[in-house]
Amino acid sequence: MTPSAAPALLDETFAPAIAPRADAVRHLGLRSLNLGVSALQEVIAAFDGPLGTAFERAVDVILGVEGRVIVSGIGKSGHVGRKLAATLASTGTHAFFVHPTEASHGDLGMIAPDDVILALSWSGETAELSDLVGFSRRHSIPLIGVTRNAASTLGKAADVVLELPRVRESCPHDLAPTSSSLIQLALGDALAVTLLERRGFTSARFHTLHPGGTLAARLKTVQHLMHGGAEMPLVTEDALMSGVLIEMAARRYGCVGVTGPDGRLVGIVTDGDLRRHMGPQILDLPVHRVMTRDPITVEPHKFASAALELMNRKLITAVFAVQDGKPVGILHVHDLLRAGIA
Repeated sequence: MTPSAAPALLDETFAPAIAPRADAVRHLGLRSLNLGVSALQEVIAAFDGPLGTAFERAVDVILGVEGRVIVSGIGKSGHVGRKLAATLASTGTHAFFVHPTEASHGDLGMIAPDDVILALSWSGETAELSDLVGFSRRHSIPLIGVTRNAASTLGKAADVVLELPRVRESCPHDLAPTSSSLIQLALGDALAVTLLERRGFTSARFHTLHPGGTLAARLKTVQHLMHGGAEMPLVTEDALMSGVLIEMAARRYGCVGVTGPDGRLVGIVTDGDLRRHMGPQILDLPVHRVMTRDPITVEPHKFASAALELMNRKLITAVFAVQDGKPVGILHVHDLLRAGIA
């Protein structure tokens, strides 16, 4: 067979379209983004109607079970479901993803009677979900369906139907799941965050479930990083500046805290204070003549990131942590750098 007679490897349907001009590429991207925004706005509008009512019921159902949230879906809905299960699990709601095909081959045994199933199917007619749906009905396991069609097989079977609006995909052929996946994802995030707030999920608990990475660093508190006890550079209010300079040099924080008779922090001596009072008699001066009164402080339970923002705003490199007015630790910007916060 001659090269000219060789059959085409691809049908013309799959032939690439003429590439858009460079100045049109940004327009195409913005068009996709705007269609996504429009889809989200439709979901927001739907919250004033049945979707909002169903959302409230879904939250109550999940809070009312003692078990886990079993999330399932296939295709793009499955990818969204995996993300939703991970978000739920990391924000205080026990959850995991079960693939519907694997469920039909034994993984139904992972689901307990006190669980709740959250099934995602844009059409509501996903055949692979049928065994999972049937299992939930036979064993009276609550079923929440996320679909665009409440009259679908999934919608009719579910105890709660989160019916999403029929949005236009940002795909130019209105075929590839794009806008639909976006609003599924957004609704799932809204569900996870609402459950987080209803459960009173604290930042401390969040840190327990996120011990590694940048997020863990952001969740550290001042108490996690501060230096306390004998490491704090402190002098009493009746000290002389000669002793203050020795303490400042020994601790290397660039400052010294000053405490009153009751142990409360009444002042601070910094490099700036030294420059302002520099002179031949400075060593003999009492510290109260040099110190800055009412120093900037932070509470030990505050996020270390908040302490960093305070330092940046006040143009300081160290801050004392106080509790009931008394110093319990000192935090230096280098501590924040080492922790990966700065």
